[in-house]
This record gives sequence, structure tokens and C-alpha cells, in this order.
Amino acid sequence: MLAERGLVFPPINEILRWQDIFPSFNKVALIAVASALIGMGLFLLASRADAKKAPTGARNLAETTVEFIEEGIVMQTLGKSGLGWTPFLLSLFIFIFLCNIPGVIPILQMPATARMAIPLALSLLVWVLFIGTGIKHQGLGYFTGLLWPAGVPTWLKPLVGGIEFVSTIFVTPFSLTVRLMANMMAGHILLVTFGLLTEALVTAETSQLLLVPTSILPFFMLIFLTGFEILVAFLQAYIFTILAAVYFNNSTVGHGEEH
Repeated sequence: MLAERGLVFPPINEILRWQDIFPSFNKVALIAVASALIGMGLFLLASRADAKKAPTGARNLAETTVEFIEEGIVMQTLGKSGLGWTPFLLSLFIFIFLCNIPGVIPILQMPATARMAIPLALSLLVWVLFIGTGIKHQGLGYFTGLLWPAGVPTWLKPLVGGIEFVSTIFVTPFSLTVRLMANMMAGHILLVTFGLLTEALVTAETSQLLLVPTSILPFFMLIFLTGFEILVAFLQAYIFTILAAVYFNNSTVGHGEEH
């Protein structure tokens, strides 16, 4: 019956959690490891290409990605002095994108970033680096700048400083984590929902004459969302990376200062 088969969705835990391949290592972890290896493999292949010839294949893709990170993120946020951050930001972008994109790949159909662990680990890494950068460039004045920000009326400094300190030290890693995880999880659940709805209408045991043609609607929605999720996979990798660059810039020049 349609009521029994078509409208019964799997428990949320089955949508978000895959069973372990072996203890403490499931398919989400496998995607993360594969993403890291694919990213490293791309640049290893690119490094072996003949530098005297016009770039093609892996080298062309690698150079295009490096140029995008340098021109679209580093120069826009950190300036020329921040080019030393390019390798880290490049690695961050590629890894997040490769973890995002399996959400639209058949069989895999799960972005590794839709689980808390990977976004949280990346956010904490960025947090440690920008706090460390702030201390390196400003010493303990980094924390003083947060608590007593420049360019703010004296009577507002305690309030603004308290907000700035809590936001930078505590809220930043949380917001980075939730932004990435929530967007990828929402897309994953939407794809699963429309995929199951399409299957339910096609395989329903009753009203085949009406329900099978109706399945075209959720199927086209599934196609549209798949294309949209490819864009989201790119945008979320870009947003996470550019925010990391902004935090590094703030740590370098100090809050309330300008280039």
C-alpha cells in the first residue's frame, strides 16, 4: 500500500550515519581520507608535468585552482603580504570541496561535512592558527585589542570589547562549524527526501495510473536540487576558506586597524 510503502521514511539516524566499515571507521571517514588523497594526488601529478609546455590536465586544473585562491581569496583579504597563507587556504578549500561533492555522487550520496566531526576539526584548526597568528604578531596585545578595541568611544569599549572577545574566542569556531555542517546536512536531507518520494510514487502498489506520472515532479525537483547542491558544495568551501583568511588578516593587523 502507498500509505505503508510510499510515505515511510527511514529513521534520521540512517540518513546521517553509515555503519562502520570496521570499528570507528565508516564511509564518512572513508570519504574524508579519499578527499585528502585525491587532493594530494592532483598536485603530485601536476608537479610532474613538463613546465616548459602549456599546462593541460592535472597541471592546468591545479594552476587554475591556485590562481583562484590567490586572486579570489588571498589578495582580497590578506593582500600581497598574505601570500604565504596560500598553501594552507588552498588545501583547506580543496579538502572541503572534495568532502562536500560526494553528496551528489550516486552510491556515496553523503557529504562528509554533513557530520559534526570534520567541520569541527577544521574550525578548531583555523581557530588555533588565527589565535596563534595574533599572539605572534601582537603578543598579549592581541587579547588587549579584543578587550579594549581601538576606534571605539571609551564609554563603549567595555561592552564592545566583551562582545568582540566572546565572539572571537568562543563563537567563531562554533559558527564556522555549524555554517558548514548545517548547509551540507540540509542539502543531503532534501536530496534523500525527493529521491525517496520519487521511488515511492513509482513503486506504489496502488493507483499506478496516477502516481507514476506524478513522480515526474519530485524527480525533476531532485535533478534541480542535485545541480544546486553542486553549487552549494563549491560555495561552502569558498565561504569557509575566505572566512579563515579574514580571521588571519584580523589577527595580523589587529582589530580596529586597517592596511
